[in-house]
Amino acid sequence: MMTGFPEAESVTLDMLKTKMAEFARERNWDQFHSPRNLLLALVGEVGELSEIFQWKGEVPKGLPGWKEEEKQHLGGELSDVLLYLVRLSDICGVDLGKAALRKVELNAIKYPVSQKQNQTNGTGSPNTTTTINTSNGNNHTEEITG
Repeated sequence: MMTGFPEAESVTLDMLKTKMAEFARERNWDQFHSPRNLLLALVGEVGELSEIFQWKGEVPKGLPGWKEEEKQHLGGELSDVLLYLVRLSDICGVDLGKAALRKVELNAIKYPVSQKQNQTNGTGSPNTTTTINTSNGNNHTEEITG
């Protein structure tokens, strides 16, 4: 496999950012890589990724029953989405890794561990039970259907 990185080395977002920048520069494509153009290309790739799942119904984790060629195709489309996202973040001056970690931290605050996750509600979405402290000092428990 031609990656330009040692085989055993983990791939980082910075490595991908560097590779994508070099790739575009070598082909004189920087002129076309505006945020708008990259976003539209990303949306197109997400559409191609969606097509893979379009008529398959709910797909179990691990993709049992999928042929190796289907998994290879999926890997290619996932890669297209990732590479455009990395390139878009680079062109916009956003450190995608740090932004993603920040988002996880914000989600941890928004959805604290104290919220119990129950079994799914039959729709495939989890039920969340939350205890809310009301202004009158009483606790109110409500179930939120995902």
